[in-house]
Amino acid sequence: MNASAPIHRDLIVIGASAGALRVLLQLAAELPEGFPPVLVVQHIGRHLSVLPELLGSAGPHRAFHPVSGQKITSGTFLIAPPDHHMLVSDGEIVLTMGPKENFARPAIDPLFRSAAIAYGPRTIGVVLSGRLDDGTAGLQAIKAAGGLTVVQEPDDAKEPEMPRSALACIDVDRVTTGAMLAEVLQELVRVPITRHDDLPRAIRAEHALTLDRSDAMERIDDIGTRSDLACPECGGVLWQVNGSRPCRFRCHTGHAFSLTTLDDCQASQADVALWAALRALHERHRVLLMMLELHDADDPAVATWRLEEERVRHRIEVLRNMADDE
Repeated sequence: MNASAPIHRDLIVIGASAGALRVLLQLAAELPEGFPPVLVVQHIGRHLSVLPELLGSAGPHRAFHPVSGQKITSGTFLIAPPDHHMLVSDGEIVLTMGPKENFARPAIDPLFRSAAIAYGPRTIGVVLSGRLDDGTAGLQAIKAAGGLTVVQEPDDAKEPEMPRSALACIDVDRVTTGAMLAEVLQELVRVPITRHDDLPRAIRAEHALTLDRSDAMERIDDIGTRSDLACPECGGVLWQVNGSRPCRFRCHTGHAFSLTTLDDCQASQADVALWAALRALHERHRVLLMMLELHDADDPAVATWRLEEERVRHRIEVLRNMADDE
């Protein structure tokens, strides 16, 4: 690599989840001082993050949770703060508590989409270790804008699902191990820009949904088709995003899900509902037994209660068997 060669790609955006910490620490240690800014979304939800301290102590870069309006400068690692989507616009950070995507806030796709819109082919998008498939749609947006795309080798990732999803849906520019990521990025920032395509309207429409724009209802009709599924976050109708790979859904309030994430959520909700039903039946059964204990056998209602107690006991057995099969 020619260290004096001009830098053409001046924004690195990284999506990371479970198992990616080791790679991020090595990256912070090996990238040279003054390297283009690196923006990181890690799936932390509302939990306190110590990632800025860890990355800042690993190498020569300043690492911190930015605030809205903060200028994006070289030699920094900017990490999405807890419970906020981190976006970019006009060389600045935009933080929002907008709708969750793939049940995550911060989520990877909103950052990647905003980088594709704001920086176009100057962007390099990276997907690292993690479960499910957040980051795939965002990486597609970066690719559509002429940016470069990098994915961790699934066999090298502690959790390979996110890398596998990206590789299944995108003709990525580089696949690399975590150990080689710093070298790959130092090479790619100097790759000349050869094209700058107009982004599909759907990408800008989804970005508007993340920003919770007032015209969201009209925009979602432009990018999707109403399905017969309900949003598990707000209960609204889900639109299936037209031509999306992987298959994805959005509601008009901005929540977004891949089909895989939706399945994961519904499996969890079904499990919760099953145990809630068991609890309710157990309580009903106990009440019926108390009624039978407190009334004489010749009471006209006892026969009815005894039949109901048998029906409830049978339902408990059926649900218990279903729960045991899970």
